Amino acid sequence: MIAGRGPRQLTLDLDHAESYARDDFLGGPSNAAALTLIDSWPDWPYQVVVLVGPEGSGKSHLATIWALQTGARSIGARTLRDMNIPGALATGRLVVEDVAEAGFDETAMFHLLNLAREEGAFVLLTARTAPATWAVRIPDLASRLKALPAIALAPPDDTLLRAVLVKLFADRQLAVDEQLIGYVATRIGRSFADARAAVARLDQEAMRRQRPLTRPLAAEVLKLEAP
Repeated sequence: MIAGRGPRQLTLDLDHAESYARDDFLGGPSNAAALTLIDSWPDWPYQVVVLVGPEGSGKSHLATIWALQTGARSIGARTLRDMNIPGALATGRLVVEDVAEAGFDETAMFHLLNLAREEGAFVLLTARTAPATWAVRIPDLASRLKALPAIALAPPDDTLLRAVLVKLFADRQLAVDEQLIGYVATRIGRSFADARAAVARLDQEAMRRQRPLTRPLAAEVLKLEAP
């Protein structure tokens, strides 16, 4: 069950920090290929690689692990337009996050890929969709992007999803039992983002109602009847 809480007068919507350390990354079949890639650096067969997966699938966590291990600089795709590309590649390693969703300056991206090839630098891109699906106007850039290796992160299997739920509750200093974890895991979407949203909602509702977080309360909050 859940460890008891003292009474609270207000429900505060606070951010709960998640650790992006290597030891806190939960591996499974859905992310095994991506994790192997990160751990195999510098023996990469490619200089530029794309991590592809839905929101909350672990792309940023893996990118952070790689950046910490290699001394890579991390930037958002939106900032490419204003970046000094040679300066960004000064360490020989660079992470560019949210490429397709955020939009990017095509000329700057083309310059980045060319310079990385010329200097033997490594670049790790993250995106929700594969480069082959991106609408790119510069033909040479489109061709270059389509040729990039894309490592996919799939939705978690049941075992990994349950492990993620345990970690998310632990991040909020909540000790949960297997019964509650199993109940929640079978009644949310199959993504890390769904798990985060469910855990946040359950925690907030338990505090608001000043009740322990139990399976019956989870059923109420998730708008489902307990079996």
